[in-house]
Amino acid sequence: MNTNSFNRRRDPSSHESNQMVFGIRAVIEAIRSGKEIESLFLQRGLTGGIMLELRSMLKENDIVFQLVPIEKLNRLTPKNHQGAVAFISPITYEKIENVIPAIYERGEVPLVLMLDGITDVRNFGAIARSAECAGVHAIIVPAKGSAQINPDAIKTSAGALYKVPVCRHESLVKTARFLQESGLQLVACTEKTTEYIYQPDYTVPTAVIMGSEDTGISTDLIRISDHLAKIPMFGEIESLNVSVSAGVLLYEAVRQKMSAK
Repeated sequence: MNTNSFNRRRDPSSHESNQMVFGIRAVIEAIRSGKEIESLFLQRGLTGGIMLELRSMLKENDIVFQLVPIEKLNRLTPKNHQGAVAFISPITYEKIENVIPAIYERGEVPLVLMLDGITDVRNFGAIARSAECAGVHAIIVPAKGSAQINPDAIKTSAGALYKVPVCRHESLVKTARFLQESGLQLVACTEKTTEYIYQPDYTVPTAVIMGSEDTGISTDLIRISDHLAKIPMFGEIESLNVSVSAGVLLYEAVRQKMSAK
């Protein structure tokens, strides 16, 4: 189990929900107080001084939001939302720039998992559970196009999302380059290769990249990866569920580390 000083997640005994905050001023105060915004919906076309204040704060804090029609907001809550509805995350996101040095300082070999386009919350939760069991030090997700960390994800992870640092970043490519500069190799799990997952050496600092089942890993990440590796398939079905694939690859890393002892 990974425990460290930068893991400031809420205790699993706390209320597992994504607290809704609605109203422009309420959202501003939530951000000002340091709440972690999981998702934010703003009414399309809404203007005014207080909305400009909110938009300025969002830019200053690098908070991602979606512009939606008022009907979307009305479905989220029948109350007076004033064009702004936010959901507070049940976890605190970390920055990988802080996580990696702490791993090295503890004398450990980093093993991190990057998820590109995993949007299904149950798949995400299952991957987090396998990652925690395999000793993964951190999970990296994009700010846009990733599964929400909500009660379903927490439950499916069996609480692992409270234990493994989750790092949310605007650009996975920039983050991947930072990992390489920090001494980690990038191993992308993809069918676009002849190399199998057993060939890379996972006893060295490693970042494993998993992509969505429909589109896979982005071309930009594939291009900069140090190794492309695939899982051997012998049946008629062409692919595994992404959470199963992540478990298979991570436990190859576990096997190699145990063999090296």
